[in-house]
Amino acid sequence: MNLWQAIHQAEITFKSHGVDSPRIEAELLLRHVAGLQRARLYAELQEPLENPAKFWELVERRLSHEPAAYITNRRAFYGLDFYVDSRVLIPRQETELLVDEVLKFARENFLPTNTCLVADIGTGSGAIAISLASNMPQAEIYATDISANALEVADINCQHHGVTDHVHILQGDMLQPLPMSMDIIVANLPYISNSDMEQLSPEIERFEPSVALSGGPDGLDKVRILLGQAKCKLRHGGALLFEIGQGQSGTAIELCKDYFPGAQIETLVDLAGIERVITVCPDRVSNSDYA
Repeated sequence: MNLWQAIHQAEITFKSHGVDSPRIEAELLLRHVAGLQRARLYAELQEPLENPAKFWELVERRLSHEPAAYITNRRAFYGLDFYVDSRVLIPRQETELLVDEVLKFARENFLPTNTCLVADIGTGSGAIAISLASNMPQAEIYATDISANALEVADINCQHHGVTDHVHILQGDMLQPLPMSMDIIVANLPYISNSDMEQLSPEIERFEPSVALSGGPDGLDKVRILLGQAKCKLRHGGALLFEIGQGQSGTAIELCKDYFPGAQIETLVDLAGIERVITVCPDRVSNSDYA
């Protein structure tokens, strides 16, 4: 069996089992087994597959709904390659918007002349913290998570990307481990409601850590805690930015107004048209429709 035949047969198998993007999934697993970049794979399609048993073992794992990111232990995020396994949530493309906005705020208000203190709350794999560190090396970033297992993965990624000098990993609940107040607090916390947790795909429900997903009755339990703790951990002129789920913006904005009356509050829409990111600037007078 050559590489082309392996891709083709795996694609047909995935398609018959209802796997999304069957060609992409087949190619991803084959590249992992063969150790080839995409361009080289397509230059060598007629070459034999040297380890067919291993490839079909991975195909079977994918058919059991295990996400490809956990099978290959790799996930791309913000132009970087991250190690992931079932100890952490798989980074999503929509979260890149959150990184964009943190970088924009930091560059407009602190960098390059001033040092910037940033906290990434619920860091998981460290994808947000490391993406920020890679794009603003003069910042000091504190990455917290309640899960020691998750922080082991974050440490692997910090070492891989060479940012251990200015990404400080701290175990603890939410903002409690932070040693000082921050200029920017960023968080992608669990925000799936109890009812939506019952409707998750098998890939998510069976394999991704529920502690990183479940946000309580309306999905905003952790956001309430974040807002309450941020009042004492945000420096003057700073900002709080966090991700939310579909349909949560109205309630989330009201919560922000309760905890930070008069603050400037903005929402940002992702590529799917969903209000995805909320930015709270307590020291700026609100001039939006949300005030």
